[in-house]
Amino acid sequence: MTILTDTYTLNNGVRIPKIGFGTWQIPDGEVAYDSVRMALESGYRHVDTAYVYGNERSVGRAIRESGIDRDEIFVTSKLPAEVKQADEVLPHFEQTMENLGLDTLDLYLIHAPWPWNHAGTMRMDDENLAVWGEMEKLYRSGRVRAIGVSNFDDHDLKNILDHCEVTPAANQMQYYIGATEPRNRTFSQSHGLLIEAYSPLATGGLLSNPELQAMAEKYGVSTAQLAIRFCLQNGVLPLPKATHREHIEANAQVDFTIENADMTTLNGFADQDPDRHNPSQR
Repeated sequence: MTILTDTYTLNNGVRIPKIGFGTWQIPDGEVAYDSVRMALESGYRHVDTAYVYGNERSVGRAIRESGIDRDEIFVTSKLPAEVKQADEVLPHFEQTMENLGLDTLDLYLIHAPWPWNHAGTMRMDDENLAVWGEMEKLYRSGRVRAIGVSNFDDHDLKNILDHCEVTPAANQMQYYIGATEPRNRTFSQSHGLLIEAYSPLATGGLLSNPELQAMAEKYGVSTAQLAIRFCLQNGVLPLPKATHREHIEANAQVDFTIENADMTTLNGFADQDPDRHNPSQR
């Protein structure tokens, strides 16, 4: 077993590898295909994509052509944030499955509680409940092994929890050293949801921080490795992204332990770039 095959257990019993390979901002075509192919060759067994990333076709092709048994690869995709009508859920899901070229999906998330052009400015409680009802149907059909949400704050998640028949399994949120969404994270975890961290390196914003560089040197690792290990020691699933083999491989070399005192420092770290926050951050 390695960190790439170690797993968390979701609240429905499904096991999910502790590190995922993120594909946000990786362009469709050979870049996405090669990145996922290299990740799988390097031992990753969890790949995260989304309809709006525009790269599902290349991600799916890399998975299908990897030579690895499908049941050994955990695949996540997401329903577009703009989909807030019940009758639009199934067509978008079918398009995602056609894009990926897969029969089943391991995790399907509502990408956000509001359309991106209204991010953080409105509540769509009734619409999210209607969409969640369709997500539950997909789950019961067996075509999706687990369902969850992304970018949901405590209000949006409570709205689902108060009315759902199937509890969300995960909440994927922006999470990195200095921006750990304590209120949203605590609420999610207290209700049994796994936190997944997108942008665990703050889209590269942490890599040149001198304090983090100094701490990383103490452990003989890179700042990126420190940031990924920080997520894991907080029980969070990181989704690092890379397009070069050396970075893909390095991001998985996190078999070290950050000391408790240093974890305390990191958990109290000031955000170095608050402009990176999505509007649900709190």
